[in-house]
Amino acid sequence: MEINRLIPKSALAHAETWLFDLDNTLYPAVDNLFIQVSERIRDFIAEHLKMDKDHAYRLQKEYFHQYGTSLRGLMIRHDVDPKPYLDYVHDIDISGVAPNPRLDAALDGFDGRKLIFTNASSDHASRILDRLGVARHFDGIFDICDAQYVPKPEPEPYDALIERYDLRPETTVMVDDIARNLAPAAERGMTTVWLRNETEWGNTGAGNGHIHYIAEDLPDWLEKVSG
Repeated sequence: MEINRLIPKSALAHAETWLFDLDNTLYPAVDNLFIQVSERIRDFIAEHLKMDKDHAYRLQKEYFHQYGTSLRGLMIRHDVDPKPYLDYVHDIDISGVAPNPRLDAALDGFDGRKLIFTNASSDHASRILDRLGVARHFDGIFDICDAQYVPKPEPEPYDALIERYDLRPETTVMVDDIARNLAPAAERGMTTVWLRNETEWGNTGAGNGHIHYIAEDLPDWLEKVSG
């Protein structure tokens, strides 16, 4: 594991607030789960816009890259109601997400408040947290609805999150698997932790100087920080 030692690890252990991304951060990418979500996004677009699935898939990816989420593109370009969309795309089988007693124990090593900061919905996040067996650790979920459907890394949801939970950025740590999502956090004075992965999307922006710590495995890294 590689750690960038810009500040002592003890400062992390005594942070007031921890922000955790959800998918591919608190649990590793589960191929079947992400395939399910992707297929349901495609199918929703195909049905809503009355097009074949190949065209819908291309539009799904185009909007994801242009707007940060496919949903935002659909809202801007087609006036899609977000609630039926979110209910549909997250109606998936999450049995592939395994309970993680090690993560549960590692989170016990920190007294600070813990929050989920996700581009997904709170219902999806709650299901995943229950499945992992770690829901008891979290004091709140700030989801895409709370962000007015503006996704990370746009700056608006970070400011809304800070205001809602009265965060002090200088005592807040944010953990995310997508490097560029950490840039607005660092700009606001938070300590950032990138959960490194091999995806092109996750690596984008990793060399821009806004990452303070790098973790390869979240439970392992949390155990080392808590000592």
